[in-house]
Order: sequence, then structure tokens, then C-alpha cells
Amino acid sequence: MKLVLISDTHGRHGQLGTLAGDVLIHCGDSSDGFKRDPADVERLDQWFAQQEFGLILCIGGNHDFEIQRRARQSAPVFENALYLQDTAVTYEGVVFYGAPWTPDLPGWAFYLPPEEFRNAWARIPATTDVLITHIGPCGILDRNRSGRSFGCPELLARLAVVRPRVHAFGHNHASAGAVTIDGTLHVNAAMADSRYEICREPFVIDFDPTSRQPPAPPCGS
Repeated sequence: MKLVLISDTHGRHGQLGTLAGDVLIHCGDSSDGFKRDPADVERLDQWFAQQEFGLILCIGGNHDFEIQRRARQSAPVFENALYLQDTAVTYEGVVFYGAPWTPDLPGWAFYLPPEEFRNAWARIPATTDVLITHIGPCGILDRNRSGRSFGCPELLARLAVVRPRVHAFGHNHASAGAVTIDGTLHVNAAMADSRYEICREPFVIDFDPTSRQPPAPPCGS
């Protein structure tokens, strides 16, 4: 199973062209939260329609105000992708789970205060194979360009219990890359640099649904 991971495209997803594989995963911040253009969601959905995948999954991030608005009103978010918010989907025997929550940024989309994160991450099923969040775990690919860590300690604690084979996230553009720790391949799939310009290729993973081992890191990470 070919997984293609992207995050933090900030309205510039079109620069990635047409991608192909089995599952495309967008880990949030698909929009430009400074402009807050509701049409960003339609443009992203149209781009999703052009991609060549059996399944497309997307979560929200702190820039995704229109996604948050639609989710709060229980309105459809996309026509050409499946939106995940504290929900799981099983595809060809693989359990994917997505959650958009972000700490430290009150006033931005999908913010939760620190005391609510333990309960939020407790919803992650123990059967999860591929975990999709916007924020990363504390200490893992979570530093900004100034070296400050923005990862979530409660997420790190939950990962020690669930131990998904893949954890895909973004948020901190400066820490994009991949690393395997304690049986989980962590991928910060941020596409943009500090100027919100696309500067990376999507992260491609060969995922074997029959194995319990983490997949190999993407080439070049």
C-alpha cells in the first residue's frame, strides 16, 4: 500500500501537481489562516478530485477556520476526500485515525486548552495503524526554526500505549522529516517553509498491511 503524506500546504497544494498512490493523507493547515478565504476549501476539494488514489483523508489544522466552521455545523467538508475529526476509518484492513487539535494557539482553529488533551488523545483506538494529527508529539520533529519545541506531551504519552506503525503530522515547518522511535515511523510532512512557500516533495511510504513492523522511512528524509 502506497501512502502519500502531505501537510501545511497553506493554499499552495496546486504546486504539488497530480499525485498517485493508494492513500493520500493531508495532515492539516491546507488553508491560509491569515486570509481566511472560505473558498480555500473548495479549491482544495477540486484538487483532491484530480488526484489518483483509492482513498483521500484530510484533517484540520490551526489555519483551517472554514473546515472548523463546517465541522461544527455538521456540514460536509469535502466531496472528494474523507474528513476525519476524532474518527477512524478502515481501508483494506488498515485502521486510520485522525484528529486536528492544537495547543498553544488560542484564537486559532482547532485549539484546545492543555487540560483537555488527555481526553482528546484517549479517543485514539488501540487498534490504530496510521495516526494522523496536526501537532506532533513532544520531542519528536516538533521544533520551530528558533529551536522551540511545540509538541504535545499528552500525545507522546498516548503514543506509548497505542504504538501505531505510522504517525503522520505537520505544524512545525522547520522540523519536516521522518524518524522511527519505539516501533512507530513518525513523519512531519510539512510542505512549506517559514515563508509559507512549498519547498518539499510529498513523503511517500510503502506500507505493508500484513506486517507489524514500521515501514521504512521515506527516501531523502
